[in-house]
Amino acid sequence: MPKLVNDPAVYIEPLNMNGLQGRMMYVPAPKGVDREILVVYGHHALLERWWGLIQNFNTYGGVTMPDLPGFGGMDSFYKIGQKPTLDNMADYMASFIKMRYKRKRVTIVGISYGFLIVTRMLQRYPELTKRVDMLVSAIGFSHHDDFMFSKRRLLWYRSFSLAMSIPPCPWLFRYIALNPWVLRKAYKQTHNAKKKFAASIGSPEKFNATMDMEIDLWQSNDVRTYMSTTREFLNVDNCRQKVDLPVWHIGTTGDYYFDSTVVEQHMRIIFKDFVGYSLDLKSHAPSVIANKREAATFIPLKLRRVLAEKK
Repeated sequence: MPKLVNDPAVYIEPLNMNGLQGRMMYVPAPKGVDREILVVYGHHALLERWWGLIQNFNTYGGVTMPDLPGFGGMDSFYKIGQKPTLDNMADYMASFIKMRYKRKRVTIVGISYGFLIVTRMLQRYPELTKRVDMLVSAIGFSHHDDFMFSKRRLLWYRSFSLAMSIPPCPWLFRYIALNPWVLRKAYKQTHNAKKKFAASIGSPEKFNATMDMEIDLWQSNDVRTYMSTTREFLNVDNCRQKVDLPVWHIGTTGDYYFDSTVVEQHMRIIFKDFVGYSLDLKSHAPSVIANKREAATFIPLKLRRVLAEKK
């Protein structure tokens, strides 16, 4: 394998699946390494946003990250007359694995909402568990009770996402609230964004880079898909069917979305074993502009050792 080029664009290629057009990132494995790693991104999605983390996982194998329908600029399910339900996302991911990996075994890393999709996929297609050599939850969740929101905030999020998923509200939200000028003026003041921008206080360059990426993220996601999936995962219960695999879970001590104790309880219901790592980070996930060095803290040393083992 040639030396890794520090430019995500080099590794991005078109992805056409089931009548939907999007993109896929693939970084080949280093010489002598045969592990294949599939990374399924989360809700606030863009391939470039995870470049630093992908570079780290690439040490241990070839890394593939596909777009999800309605995210990262990919066509939404609505284009083909379907809805972006968790089941449809799971079916899409199962199709991708069958197409991409044929009979190969694969390590799967699901990030936040991405892990929810992976779990549902393995529940709907239990035969695929035999093809998974390792399953990693990166700040993943399984049940609506995993969220730490107050009842009032949870009700607000559920109501707002429902309203914004009904036309013409998604169109209005996209062209008014997500206008770049509006985002630059107002987004940093919102409840969740304040935490995202906290690390850039005192650094105008870092603040502007973070804002630019946040605008790209919001502009790249189909609003109706974003809101519909939000409403669904705020009511989700993935604990109704077991998965015959152990799960390696990465959580953070400063996660402002999920209660780590409740997350573990639910994952132990679903999976046959649970191995948890709690990172001393003051955030839910790496910064949206995290480089390779900054994103490295997101992969615990013990997990790195396991990934480095020969399959």
